[in-house]
Amino acid sequence: MSAPDPVTRITDPNDPAIEEYRAVRDRDLQGSDTRPGRFIGEGMLILEVMLENPGMTRSVLVSEARADRVMELVRDSKSPGTDLLVASSEVMNEIVGFDIHRGVIASGNRPDESDRTLEKILPRSSEPATILVCDGINNIDNIGLLFRNAAAFGVDAVILSPDCHDPLYRKSIRVSIGHALRIPFHRSSNWKRTLEELKTVHGIELIGTSIGPDAGNIETIPAPDRVGLVMGGEFDGLGRESIDACSHLARIPMTPGTDSLNVGVAAAVFLHRFSRADRA
Repeated sequence: MSAPDPVTRITDPNDPAIEEYRAVRDRDLQGSDTRPGRFIGEGMLILEVMLENPGMTRSVLVSEARADRVMELVRDSKSPGTDLLVASSEVMNEIVGFDIHRGVIASGNRPDESDRTLEKILPRSSEPATILVCDGINNIDNIGLLFRNAAAFGVDAVILSPDCHDPLYRKSIRVSIGHALRIPFHRSSNWKRTLEELKTVHGIELIGTSIGPDAGNIETIPAPDRVGLVMGGEFDGLGRESIDACSHLARIPMTPGTDSLNVGVAAAVFLHRFSRADRA
């Protein structure tokens, strides 16, 4: 089997070379603090995205059945020196703690969130902009789906409230089909101040999503050149600070008696209506 160096064969689940991959699910449940400065990506598609960014991928743990394909992918990528760890499926499953049927899992360097300021990730004030603003989105799947929608509708950046779920959680990245690694995001440490800066410093007009009686029909609200669509959690909706910061509250007209939409579905409808990005 032809392979780029370095390739390490793993036969012992206790090999110290695979420490980053040990008990992945248990460590994920404890949060990103169990893996400081790093994240885990799962599956071939996510690995392809990780390898697009030189220096992002630390190593790849791959099953023997997928080894040739992964070796070829790494060799032809922008990160050809990435360490490859090859193990049997049985050893690999014992290492990670579950049946990893995709046969590919990778360790990555987590981008420094402190370096992702609003000034660095937002388009210049003279340019159109579409920003997705997430208030209290703490569901693993929903945060990933919002990033997938953001990619589809040309969102320039995603803004996260302090209590939003980690978009670089393994399953969230998978649901986003890798777009959580592509779209710049900023995590706020002071939500009220962040909302105010978006409006007054960066010229973003905030439009909040709501099912309340005071929300206007989505079709009657003009689409600003620089728009921030504010999505709230499915059960609690927008918080008071977000509502106060919005120039409009908008709703999607639905058949009477129907419940509210999943936040990912609602975001897609709103982004289709308000996105100022070139989706050509």
